[in-house]
Amino acid sequence: MNEEDSETMAGILENMGYIKTDDKLNSDLIILNTCCVRENPENKVFGNLGALKSIKKKRPEVLIAVCGCMMQEKGMAETIKTKFPFVD
Repeated sequence: MNEEDSETMAGILENMGYIKTDDKLNSDLIILNTCCVRENPENKVFGNLGALKSIKKKRPEVLIAVCGCMMQEKGMAETIKTKFPFVD
């Protein structure tokens, strides 16, 4: 999903001192960069967000962000805020 944008964001965050990791449990920042062109994008994003809820509960200081073209769809930001209020 949006690989070029993801790499750009990763570079910016690295310049800010963040270190890229696949370890969600110990991350300070988790970003889901969405793509609405893929099949069933909402289901995949909502599933990933649901899985992150327990991490946010254990570590409320972790920042969880959602970006990408799916977030530009009408009403999507409100839907995520309603269904997943732990998303920053």
